[in-house]
Amino acid sequence: MTIENILSPWAQNVSPSPTLAVDAKAKALKAAGEDVCGFGAGEPDFDTPSFIKEACAQALADGKTKYAPAGGLPELRKALAQQYQDYGVLEEANPAQVVVSPGGKYSCYLAILATCGPGDEVLIPAPYWVSYPEMAKLAGATPKFIFAGDDQGFKVSAGQIEETLSANTKLVILNSPSNPTGCLYEKAEMEAIVELACRKDFLLMSDEIYEHLLYDDAEHHRPASFSKEAAERVITVSGFSKTFSMTGWRLGTLVANPTIAKAVASLQSQTTSNATTFAQFGALAAVQDWDQAMQAVQDMLVHFDRRRLKLLEGLQAIEGISCLRAQGAFYLFPKIAELGLRSEEFSARLLEEEKVAVVSGHAFGAEGYVRLSYATSDEVIEKGLDRLSRFAMSLD
Repeated sequence: MTIENILSPWAQNVSPSPTLAVDAKAKALKAAGEDVCGFGAGEPDFDTPSFIKEACAQALADGKTKYAPAGGLPELRKALAQQYQDYGVLEEANPAQVVVSPGGKYSCYLAILATCGPGDEVLIPAPYWVSYPEMAKLAGATPKFIFAGDDQGFKVSAGQIEETLSANTKLVILNSPSNPTGCLYEKAEMEAIVELACRKDFLLMSDEIYEHLLYDDAEHHRPASFSKEAAERVITVSGFSKTFSMTGWRLGTLVANPTIAKAVASLQSQTTSNATTFAQFGALAAVQDWDQAMQAVQDMLVHFDRRRLKLLEGLQAIEGISCLRAQGAFYLFPKIAELGLRSEEFSARLLEEEKVAVVSGHAFGAEGYVRLSYATSDEVIEKGLDRLSRFAMSLD
Protein backbone atom coordinates (compact mmCIF):
# COMPACT_ATOMS: atom_id res chain seq x y z
CA MET A 1 0.00 0.00 0.00
CA THR A 2 1.40 3.39 -1.03
CA ILE A 3 0.83 6.81 0.47
CA GLU A 4 -1.20 7.68 -2.65
CA ASN A 5 -3.84 5.00 -2.09
CA ILE A 6 -3.94 4.77 1.70
CA LEU A 7 -7.00 7.07 1.82
CA SER A 8 -10.41 6.23 0.40
CA PRO A 9 -11.89 8.28 -2.48
CA TRP A 10 -14.35 9.76 0.04
CA ALA A 11 -11.59 11.02 2.33
CA GLN A 12 -9.57 12.36 -0.59
CA ASN A 13 -12.59 14.15 -2.06
CA VAL A 14 -13.90 15.90 1.05
CA SER A 15 -12.66 19.33 2.13
CA PRO A 16 -12.06 20.33 5.76
CA SER A 17 -14.46 22.86 7.26
CA PRO A 18 -13.11 26.37 6.55
CA THR A 19 -15.19 27.95 9.31
CA LEU A 20 -13.72 25.63 11.93
CA ALA A 21 -10.27 26.24 10.46
CA VAL A 22 -10.62 30.03 10.82
CA ASP A 23 -11.87 29.70 14.39
CA ALA A 24 -9.02 27.34 15.25
CA LYS A 25 -6.41 29.68 13.76
CA ALA A 26 -7.83 32.67 15.66
CA LYS A 27 -7.79 30.69 18.92
CA ALA A 28 -4.20 29.58 18.27
CA LEU A 29 -3.13 33.20 17.78
CA LYS A 30 -4.90 34.20 20.99
CA ALA A 31 -3.18 31.36 22.83
CA ALA A 32 0.14 32.71 21.54
CA GLY A 33 -0.63 36.07 23.12
CA GLU A 34 -1.98 37.94 20.09
CA ASP A 35 -4.90 40.36 20.50
CA VAL A 36 -7.28 38.83 17.96
CA CYS A 37 -10.76 40.12 17.13
CA GLY A 38 -12.57 36.92 16.20
CA PHE A 39 -15.65 37.13 13.97
CA GLY A 40 -15.41 33.54 12.74
CA ALA A 41 -17.34 31.69 15.42
CA GLY A 42 -20.56 29.94 14.46
CA GLU A 43 -21.81 29.57 18.02
CA PRO A 44 -23.45 31.80 20.64
CA ASP A 45 -21.08 33.26 23.21
CA PHE A 46 -23.54 32.66 26.07
CA ASP A 47 -23.77 29.73 28.45
CA THR A 48 -26.46 27.07 28.16
CA PRO A 49 -29.50 28.00 30.31
CA SER A 50 -29.00 26.74 33.86
CA PHE A 51 -32.17 24.64 34.06
CA ILE A 52 -31.08 22.67 30.98
CA LYS A 53 -27.66 21.98 32.49
CA GLU A 54 -29.28 20.99 35.78
CA ALA A 55 -31.54 18.47 34.02
CA CYS A 56 -28.50 16.93 32.36
CA ALA A 57 -26.61 16.83 35.67
CA GLN A 58 -29.58 15.15 37.33
CA ALA A 59 -29.68 12.55 34.57
CA LEU A 60 -26.01 11.81 35.21
CA ALA A 61 -26.65 11.56 38.94
CA ASP A 62 -29.55 9.19 38.21
CA GLY A 63 -27.32 6.91 36.15
CA LYS A 64 -28.75 7.79 32.73
CA THR A 65 -25.46 6.82 31.10
CA LYS A 66 -26.45 3.79 29.02
CA TYR A 67 -27.45 3.38 25.38
CA ALA A 68 -30.68 5.03 24.29
CA PRO A 69 -32.81 3.97 21.32
CA ALA A 70 -31.12 4.95 18.06
CA GLY A 71 -33.80 7.48 17.17
CA GLY A 72 -33.66 9.23 20.53
CA LEU A 73 -35.19 9.06 24.01
CA PRO A 74 -38.86 8.04 23.59
CA GLU A 75 -40.05 10.88 25.84
CA LEU A 76 -37.99 13.44 23.89
CA ARG A 77 -39.25 12.18 20.52
CA LYS A 78 -42.80 12.29 21.86
CA ALA A 79 -42.40 15.88 23.10
CA LEU A 80 -40.84 16.98 19.82
CA ALA A 81 -43.56 15.26 17.79
CA GLN A 82 -46.20 17.16 19.76
CA GLN A 83 -44.33 20.41 19.14
CA TYR A 84 -44.09 19.78 15.42
CA GLN A 85 -47.78 18.90 15.30
CA ASP A 86 -48.47 22.27 16.91
CA TYR A 87 -46.30 23.89 14.21
CA GLY A 88 -48.34 22.13 11.51
CA VAL A 89 -45.36 20.13 10.27
CA LEU A 90 -46.86 16.80 11.43
CA GLU A 91 -50.53 15.96 10.94
CA GLU A 92 -50.33 13.62 13.93
CA ALA A 93 -47.84 13.67 16.79
CA ASN A 94 -46.03 10.52 15.65
CA PRO A 95 -42.70 10.08 17.49
CA ALA A 96 -41.53 7.64 14.80
CA GLN A 97 -41.25 10.60 12.41
CA VAL A 98 -38.73 12.35 14.68
CA VAL A 99 -35.05 11.40 14.96
CA VAL A 100 -32.65 12.93 17.48
CA SER A 101 -29.05 12.86 16.28
CA PRO A 102 -25.61 13.89 17.58
CA GLY A 103 -25.77 17.41 16.16
CA GLY A 104 -27.73 19.30 13.52
CA LYS A 105 -24.81 18.75 11.14
CA TYR A 106 -25.29 15.00 11.42
CA SER A 107 -29.05 15.39 10.97
CA CYS A 108 -28.36 17.18 7.68
CA TYR A 109 -25.90 14.51 6.59
CA LEU A 110 -28.30 11.68 7.41
CA ALA A 111 -31.10 13.41 5.50
CA ILE A 112 -28.90 13.55 2.40
CA LEU A 113 -27.45 10.06 2.91
CA ALA A 114 -30.91 8.54 3.32
CA THR A 115 -32.27 10.03 0.11
CA CYS A 116 -29.39 10.64 -2.32
CA GLY A 117 -26.72 8.50 -3.95
CA PRO A 118 -24.59 8.11 -7.08
CA GLY A 119 -26.25 9.66 -10.10
CA ASP A 120 -28.39 12.03 -8.04
CA GLU A 121 -27.98 15.80 -8.02
CA VAL A 122 -28.41 17.96 -4.92
CA LEU A 123 -29.25 21.58 -5.72
CA ILE A 124 -27.68 23.99 -3.24
CA PRO A 125 -28.48 27.72 -3.25
CA ALA A 126 -25.38 29.86 -2.79
CA PRO A 127 -24.25 31.43 -0.54
CA TYR A 128 -24.50 28.11 1.31
CA TRP A 129 -23.37 26.59 4.57
CA VAL A 130 -19.94 25.11 3.92
CA SER A 131 -20.86 21.51 4.76
CA TYR A 132 -23.74 20.95 2.32
CA PRO A 133 -21.59 20.23 -0.77
CA GLU A 134 -19.29 17.92 1.17
CA MET A 135 -22.26 15.98 2.55
CA ALA A 136 -23.64 15.49 -0.95
CA LYS A 137 -20.25 14.23 -2.15
CA LEU A 138 -19.95 11.85 0.80
CA ALA A 139 -23.33 10.38 -0.18
CA GLY A 140 -22.00 9.83 -3.69
CA ALA A 141 -24.28 12.51 -5.13
CA THR A 142 -23.31 15.56 -7.17
CA PRO A 143 -23.72 19.04 -5.67
CA LYS A 144 -25.04 21.66 -8.09
CA PHE A 145 -25.19 25.35 -7.21
CA ILE A 146 -27.58 28.25 -7.81
CA PHE A 147 -26.26 31.69 -6.92
CA ALA A 148 -28.22 34.61 -5.47
CA GLY A 149 -26.24 37.73 -4.58
CA ASP A 150 -27.10 40.66 -2.38
CA ASP A 151 -29.17 42.15 -5.22
CA GLN A 152 -31.62 39.27 -4.60
CA GLY A 153 -31.35 39.40 -0.84
CA PHE A 154 -29.26 36.20 -1.11
CA LYS A 155 -32.45 34.21 -1.87
CA VAL A 156 -32.93 32.03 -4.94
CA SER A 157 -36.28 32.07 -6.68
CA ALA A 158 -38.45 29.15 -7.73
CA GLY A 159 -37.75 30.22 -11.30
CA GLN A 160 -33.98 29.89 -10.80
CA ILE A 161 -34.45 26.44 -9.31
CA GLU A 162 -36.69 25.34 -12.19
CA GLU A 163 -34.10 26.49 -14.74
CA THR A 164 -31.44 24.42 -12.97
CA LEU A 165 -33.45 21.22 -12.56
CA SER A 166 -32.44 18.10 -14.48
CA ALA A 167 -33.70 14.56 -14.69
CA ASN A 168 -31.19 13.73 -11.94
CA THR A 169 -32.33 16.32 -9.39
CA LYS A 170 -33.28 14.49 -6.21
CA LEU A 171 -33.04 17.09 -3.45
CA VAL A 172 -33.02 20.88 -3.05
CA ILE A 173 -31.63 22.39 0.15
CA LEU A 174 -33.17 25.45 1.81
CA ASN A 175 -31.66 27.22 4.81
CA SER A 176 -33.78 29.95 6.40
CA PRO A 177 -32.63 31.87 8.38
CA SER A 178 -29.40 31.44 6.49
CA ASN A 179 -25.84 30.75 7.43
CA PRO A 180 -23.86 32.73 6.21
CA THR A 181 -26.15 35.61 5.21
CA GLY A 182 -28.83 35.84 7.92
CA CYS A 183 -31.45 36.16 5.14
CA LEU A 184 -34.99 34.89 5.68
CA TYR A 185 -37.35 33.62 2.99
CA GLU A 186 -40.83 35.13 2.87
CA LYS A 187 -43.78 32.74 2.97
CA ALA A 188 -44.73 33.40 -0.67
CA GLU A 189 -41.15 32.65 -1.75
CA MET A 190 -41.19 29.37 0.17
CA GLU A 191 -44.64 28.44 -1.17
CA ALA A 192 -43.47 28.88 -4.75
CA ILE A 193 -40.51 26.57 -4.14
CA VAL A 194 -42.69 23.95 -2.43
CA GLU A 195 -45.20 24.10 -5.30
CA LEU A 196 -42.33 23.51 -7.72
CA ALA A 197 -41.11 20.52 -5.68
CA CYS A 198 -44.57 18.96 -5.82
CA ARG A 199 -44.96 19.67 -9.54
CA LYS A 200 -41.47 18.53 -10.58
CA ASP A 201 -41.18 15.67 -8.10
CA PHE A 202 -38.12 16.39 -5.95
CA LEU A 203 -37.45 16.48 -2.22
CA LEU A 204 -36.63 19.48 -0.05
CA MET A 205 -34.38 19.60 2.99
CA SER A 206 -35.29 22.59 5.13
CA ASP A 207 -32.44 23.43 7.51
CA GLU A 208 -34.10 25.46 10.27
CA ILE A 209 -31.35 25.44 12.90
CA TYR A 210 -31.63 29.24 13.36
CA GLU A 211 -35.45 29.29 13.40
CA HIS A 212 -35.77 31.07 16.77
CA LEU A 213 -33.02 33.67 16.25
CA LEU A 214 -35.04 36.41 14.53
CA TYR A 215 -35.04 40.23 14.47
CA ASP A 216 -37.15 43.14 13.24
CA ASP A 217 -40.39 41.21 13.92
CA ALA A 218 -39.43 38.73 11.20
CA GLU A 219 -41.40 35.48 10.98
CA HIS A 220 -40.00 32.03 10.30
CA HIS A 221 -41.96 29.77 7.93
CA ARG A 222 -41.76 25.98 7.91
CA PRO A 223 -42.34 24.64 4.38
CA ALA A 224 -43.43 21.21 5.65
CA SER A 225 -46.47 22.91 7.23
CA PHE A 226 -47.86 24.23 3.94
CA SER A 227 -49.78 21.10 2.87
CA LYS A 228 -50.00 17.32 3.22
CA GLU A 229 -47.97 16.89 0.04
CA ALA A 230 -45.36 19.32 1.35
CA ALA A 231 -45.10 17.32 4.56
CA GLU A 232 -44.34 14.22 2.46
CA ARG A 233 -41.58 15.94 0.47
CA VAL A 234 -39.91 18.17 3.08
CA ILE A 235 -37.29 16.92 5.52
CA THR A 236 -37.13 19.39 8.40
CA VAL A 237 -33.80 19.64 10.20
CA SER A 238 -33.17 21.67 13.34
CA GLY A 239 -31.60 21.22 16.77
CA PHE A 240 -30.69 22.74 20.10
CA SER A 241 -27.18 24.06 19.35
CA LYS A 242 -27.82 27.60 18.15
CA THR A 243 -31.12 28.34 19.91
CA PHE A 244 -30.04 27.40 23.41
CA SER A 245 -26.26 27.84 23.10
CA MET A 246 -25.72 24.07 23.22
CA THR A 247 -23.23 23.64 20.38
CA GLY A 248 -21.00 21.26 22.34
CA TRP A 249 -23.93 19.09 23.42
CA ARG A 250 -24.33 17.79 19.84
CA LEU A 251 -28.12 17.44 19.60
CA GLY A 252 -29.89 17.75 16.27
CA THR A 253 -33.41 16.88 15.19
CA LEU A 254 -34.96 15.61 11.97
CA VAL A 255 -38.64 15.32 11.05
CA ALA A 256 -39.70 13.53 7.88
CA ASN A 257 -42.27 11.15 6.43
CA PRO A 258 -42.23 7.68 8.05
CA THR A 259 -40.18 6.06 5.28
CA ILE A 260 -37.36 8.62 5.40
CA ALA A 261 -37.40 8.88 9.21
CA LYS A 262 -37.08 5.09 9.55
CA ALA A 263 -34.17 5.03 7.11
CA VAL A 264 -32.43 7.87 8.98
CA ALA A 265 -32.82 6.03 12.30
CA SER A 266 -31.41 2.85 10.72
CA LEU A 267 -28.39 4.69 9.32
CA GLN A 268 -27.79 6.29 12.68
CA SER A 269 -28.02 2.94 14.46
CA GLN A 270 -25.13 1.65 12.36
CA THR A 271 -22.93 4.76 12.60
CA THR A 272 -23.28 6.49 15.98
CA SER A 273 -25.87 4.34 17.83
CA ASN A 274 -27.54 7.34 19.51
CA ALA A 275 -27.06 10.92 20.60
CA THR A 276 -25.53 11.14 24.09
CA THR A 277 -28.16 9.87 26.49
CA PHE A 278 -27.77 12.29 29.40
CA ALA A 279 -27.51 15.26 27.02
CA GLN A 280 -30.93 14.35 25.66
CA PHE A 281 -32.42 14.84 29.12
CA GLY A 282 -31.21 18.44 28.98
CA ALA A 283 -32.97 18.85 25.63
CA LEU A 284 -36.10 17.28 27.10
CA ALA A 285 -36.12 19.88 29.86
CA ALA A 286 -35.99 22.64 27.24
CA VAL A 287 -38.95 21.24 25.30
CA GLN A 288 -41.02 20.49 28.39
CA ASP A 289 -40.45 23.96 29.88
CA TRP A 290 -40.67 25.86 26.62
CA ASP A 291 -41.63 29.20 28.14
CA GLN A 292 -38.53 29.26 30.32
CA ALA A 293 -36.40 28.08 27.41
CA MET A 294 -37.69 30.78 25.09
CA GLN A 295 -37.23 33.44 27.75
CA ALA A 296 -33.55 32.51 27.81
CA VAL A 297 -33.51 32.91 24.02
CA GLN A 298 -35.15 36.32 24.24
CA ASP A 299 -32.52 37.39 26.76
CA MET A 300 -29.79 36.38 24.29
CA LEU A 301 -31.56 38.12 21.40
CA VAL A 302 -31.45 41.46 23.19
CA HIS A 303 -27.66 41.31 23.03
CA PHE A 304 -27.50 39.77 19.56
CA ASP A 305 -29.76 42.47 18.15
CA ARG A 306 -27.69 45.28 19.65
CA ARG A 307 -24.52 43.76 18.28
CA ARG A 308 -26.12 43.14 14.88
CA LEU A 309 -27.01 46.80 14.49
CA LYS A 310 -23.65 48.00 15.83
CA LEU A 311 -21.74 45.80 13.40
CA LEU A 312 -24.06 46.66 10.50
CA GLU A 313 -23.69 50.39 11.07
CA GLY A 314 -19.92 50.09 11.31
CA LEU A 315 -19.61 48.02 8.14
CA GLN A 316 -21.85 50.33 6.14
CA ALA A 317 -19.69 53.29 7.20
CA ILE A 318 -16.56 51.79 5.59
CA GLU A 319 -16.01 52.98 2.03
CA GLY A 320 -15.93 50.09 -0.40
CA ILE A 321 -18.04 47.78 1.79
CA SER A 322 -21.79 47.27 1.50
CA CYS A 323 -23.90 45.07 3.76
CA LEU A 324 -27.52 43.94 3.87
CA ARG A 325 -29.45 43.98 7.14
CA ALA A 326 -29.79 40.38 8.29
CA GLN A 327 -33.08 39.25 9.82
CA GLY A 328 -31.95 36.04 11.47
CA ALA A 329 -29.09 33.93 12.87
CA PHE A 330 -26.02 35.87 14.09
CA TYR A 331 -24.10 36.67 10.91
CA LEU A 332 -23.59 39.55 8.52
CA PHE A 333 -22.30 38.94 5.00
CA PRO A 334 -20.80 42.16 3.64
CA LYS A 335 -19.67 42.62 0.06
CA ILE A 336 -15.98 43.58 -0.15
CA ALA A 337 -15.40 43.18 -3.90
CA GLU A 338 -14.93 46.91 -4.47
CA LEU A 339 -11.82 46.87 -2.26
CA GLY A 340 -9.96 45.06 -5.02
CA LEU A 341 -9.02 41.80 -3.29
CA ARG A 342 -10.47 38.34 -3.71
CA SER A 343 -12.22 37.07 -0.60
CA GLU A 344 -9.56 34.57 0.41
CA GLU A 345 -6.70 37.06 0.13
CA PHE A 346 -8.76 39.72 1.91
CA SER A 347 -9.45 37.39 4.85
CA ALA A 348 -5.88 36.12 5.07
CA ARG A 349 -4.34 39.58 5.00
CA LEU A 350 -6.89 40.98 7.45
CA LEU A 351 -5.94 38.29 9.96
CA GLU A 352 -2.22 38.65 9.32
CA GLU A 353 -2.03 42.46 9.30
CA GLU A 354 -4.80 43.51 11.68
CA LYS A 355 -5.51 40.32 13.68
CA VAL A 356 -9.17 40.29 12.65
CA ALA A 357 -10.63 36.86 11.85
CA VAL A 358 -13.45 36.63 9.31
CA VAL A 359 -14.46 33.79 6.97
CA SER A 360 -13.84 34.19 3.25
CA GLY A 361 -16.96 34.19 1.08
CA HIS A 362 -15.43 31.68 -1.34
CA ALA A 363 -15.99 29.03 1.35
CA PHE A 364 -19.72 29.68 1.01
CA GLY A 365 -19.73 29.74 -2.78
CA ALA A 366 -19.81 33.55 -2.84
CA GLU A 367 -16.68 35.28 -4.09
CA GLY A 368 -16.48 38.95 -3.17
CA TYR A 369 -18.05 38.59 0.28
CA VAL A 370 -16.91 37.70 3.81
CA ARG A 371 -18.84 36.41 6.81
CA LEU A 372 -18.71 38.04 10.23
CA SER A 373 -20.37 36.56 13.30
CA TYR A 374 -21.65 38.97 15.91
CA ALA A 375 -21.73 36.21 18.51
CA THR A 376 -18.95 38.09 20.24
CA SER A 377 -18.59 40.99 22.66
CA ASP A 378 -19.38 44.65 21.96
CA GLU A 379 -15.74 45.44 22.72
CA VAL A 380 -14.52 43.02 20.05
CA ILE A 381 -17.00 44.46 17.55
CA GLU A 382 -15.86 48.04 18.17
CA LYS A 383 -12.16 47.17 18.08
CA GLY A 384 -12.61 44.91 15.06
CA LEU A 385 -14.47 47.61 13.11
CA ASP A 386 -11.66 50.09 13.78
CA ARG A 387 -9.11 47.62 12.49
CA LEU A 388 -11.23 46.63 9.49
CA SER A 389 -11.70 50.29 8.56
CA ARG A 390 -7.95 50.90 8.80
CA PHE A 391 -7.26 47.85 6.66
CA ALA A 392 -9.78 48.95 4.00
CA MET A 393 -8.24 52.42 3.82
CA SER A 394 -4.77 50.89 3.39
CA LEU A 395 -5.94 49.20 0.18
CA ASP A 396 -6.56 52.50 -1.66
